[in-house]
Amino acid sequence: MKDSYFVYILASKPKGVLYTGFTSDLASRIDAHKKGLVEGFTKKYHVHRLVYFEILEDREEALRREKLIKKWKRNWKIELIEKNNPNWQDLYPGLLQ
Repeated sequence: MKDSYFVYILASKPKGVLYTGFTSDLASRIDAHKKGLVEGFTKKYHVHRLVYFEILEDREEALRREKLIKKWKRNWKIELIEKNNPNWQDLYPGLLQ
């Protein structure tokens, strides 16, 4: 079985502060963000609501996608989130099922 990689977007609240990241273990990474174990931006601004993620099989492709989304205008990121998660629900609990 191939490894999976994830590009994700966290939000502080609906249409709040946004953060885009990359990981190979989404559930553990989001758990670390929620517990404040990840130093830096997400801890400082309380950005821990998982509002969007993509699953990719190629690590380099996932890194390129993360960098691309990070360069996007804010309203493009909001459109991407709302297309897939219009109520800005925290998707993290669904990862644990």
